[in-house]
Amino acid sequence: MKLPWEDIDTILLDMDGTLLDLHFDNYFWHEHLPRKWAALHGLDLAAAKSQLFSSIEEETGTLAWYCLDHWSEKLGVDILALKADVAHLIGVRPSARAFLEFVAALEQPVVMVTNAHEDLIKIKMNKTGIDAYFDQIFSAHRIGAAKEEAMFWESLAQRLDYAPERSLLIDDNLRVLRAARAHGIKHLLTIAQPDSQRPARRVDEFPAVVSYEDIY
Repeated sequence: MKLPWEDIDTILLDMDGTLLDLHFDNYFWHEHLPRKWAALHGLDLAAAKSQLFSSIEEETGTLAWYCLDHWSEKLGVDILALKADVAHLIGVRPSARAFLEFVAALEQPVVMVTNAHEDLIKIKMNKTGIDAYFDQIFSAHRIGAAKEEAMFWESLAQRLDYAPERSLLIDDNLRVLRAARAHGIKHLLTIAQPDSQRPARRVDEFPAVVSYEDIY
């Protein structure tokens, strides 16, 4: 699945689940936060998960869903501090760093587009150092819309001089890829195994990267 790099002028890359192992985020939301929530409210773990997941799923795909300040206020806990508790789980996906070195050498714009909160981006960049490979980083919170929304891509086009038909986006979120496709981005890839601790998934809608070594 080698990419036609001669037809690509701009490289857009997601962060969580694409370059970084999604295990950190999944573990936090599915295990660490529920345990803290259960202890705080005197609940058993199953009850805590039921309450949290019900509340969180209501806002899936919106900017609020990705906003740490929103959840800190809504849940009455310091989400960023709790994230820091398990920061040792933050890690770069296999072959991702070598891929970043490859695209950086192409001398084409390499841009991170992420739904992550800017405070969390700082933590992850300090932990991994992958920001050194990027010309620009655009957070959905800076844009004012989640990547699942058309508004994100419309606003990005006003801030970044790029041609969608000559751009590549790699993202583990299929709804994001659909929104990018609707915007006109031509080269779209997803990730077969965003979380190293969960089985690889089958994706038919978009080509799925197993190893970055397969695309360059």
